[in-house]
Amino acid sequence: MTSQKFLTSKSNSYSFIYRLIDLSILFLSLPVAAYLHGVSLSREYLVAVLIISVFFLYLAESFELYRSRRTDRFSAMFLRVGICISIAFLVAVTLAFLLKESEGFSRVTIVLWFMLNLFFSLFWRVLQRQCIKACLKSGHFVKKVVIVGATDSAVNLFKEIQQNNELGYELVGVYDDRSLARVKKGFNLDVNGRVADAIKQARDGHIDILFLALPLQAEKRIGDILLLLGDTTVDVHYLPNFFVSNLIHSRVEHVGAVDTLSVYESPYLGPKKWLKRIEDIVGSLIILCIIAIPLLLISLAIKGTSPGPVLFKQRRYGLRGEEILVWKFRTMYVMENNKKVVQATKNDPRITPLGAFLRCSSLDEFPQFFNVLRGDMSLVGPRPHAVAHNEEYRRKVQFYMLRHKVKPGITGWAQINGWRGETDTLEKMEKRVEFDLQYIKTWSLWFDFKIILLTIFKGFVGKNVY
Repeated sequence: MTSQKFLTSKSNSYSFIYRLIDLSILFLSLPVAAYLHGVSLSREYLVAVLIISVFFLYLAESFELYRSRRTDRFSAMFLRVGICISIAFLVAVTLAFLLKESEGFSRVTIVLWFMLNLFFSLFWRVLQRQCIKACLKSGHFVKKVVIVGATDSAVNLFKEIQQNNELGYELVGVYDDRSLARVKKGFNLDVNGRVADAIKQARDGHIDILFLALPLQAEKRIGDILLLLGDTTVDVHYLPNFFVSNLIHSRVEHVGAVDTLSVYESPYLGPKKWLKRIEDIVGSLIILCIIAIPLLLISLAIKGTSPGPVLFKQRRYGLRGEEILVWKFRTMYVMENNKKVVQATKNDPRITPLGAFLRCSSLDEFPQFFNVLRGDMSLVGPRPHAVAHNEEYRRKVQFYMLRHKVKPGITGWAQINGWRGETDTLEKMEKRVEFDLQYIKTWSLWFDFKIILLTIFKGFVGKNVY
């Protein structure tokens, strides 16, 4: 599992300016659009720009549009901008239609406004990127950094510095007091000297940032180094080890005047919980309207081809490990929902002929959109397992139950990466859990949107689905 982020990240230092630029473009592009079309602006347009601004800023926070440019692909940022602007305008147009206020607007002006806003919002970001590249190429704003500790965290940091030129970091060296023979095998960075050498460089003003990549158990050593660095003006950052940075969702919390560090925690904090729920309600309603006729046809086909009920309701673990009943179209002659549940295998005699088609195409999952609407499940999240399987694998797979920090989903990050269907080996379940925890750790509305798109394009089939 790769490290993504440690504590809940602070906004980019320039995020206020970025927001101000985006809002200025949004406000100024409206009178330009009106001028180009030759219409005068009325009070309705002022209300519209305020509504779009609110929704745009709300979506921008949800899609993390203003997080540090240094940790994102430029193409992904472009797509985020387009999605936020498009949805904001779509919401405003929908509200105007529902409230019967659409007659007060010029459709051409609205389209021009949208296109101008989108163009200039993207253009200033391209311009900014080119300016930053030019500055870094000329040697401006480059910061010299050293890493203390030849650890896995140091390797990950080095890779990030190499892959993100926009960071403006120049690695001076890696320093460790251990002999080369004691440095972990497989560490593919050269060790340039001892910790004392790094501290001397800091005191001499030859470096700007020092990253401490020592393990938490070296608490005394870390304390001694920090005391020595207190006599310098260098910026010091601590790199958490695997246990802290790679498990779930870590952030600083406060209990009165005492600081605490959360390690196991749901990513849905504050308004994010409602954002996720709105996403699920709107998405499930739209999908249920689209699949209404297929739902009816499949129900009739099941009833006509094999005896038994149309739906199969199985006990599974949901949010916080609480039991829920997950709905599926019945695909077997039997109704297993006991303490012992046998996973379906290739050519399983329990599966009906129609059920085999429904399972391999994932059409048997369609009733779960009602689970999403009810609030038991989400559109995106770790796939729910039968209670019997949960009890079996929680004893075999480390951190297995952490996948229940979020609601189970119809599709998920593990499924997109090929870990769906039968888990006939422990390794398969471990990989599924690994990707589930990675999803929880890095969750955002943008990540959900990405998974939904990948699900549509990659399909719902898989080689391990029987």
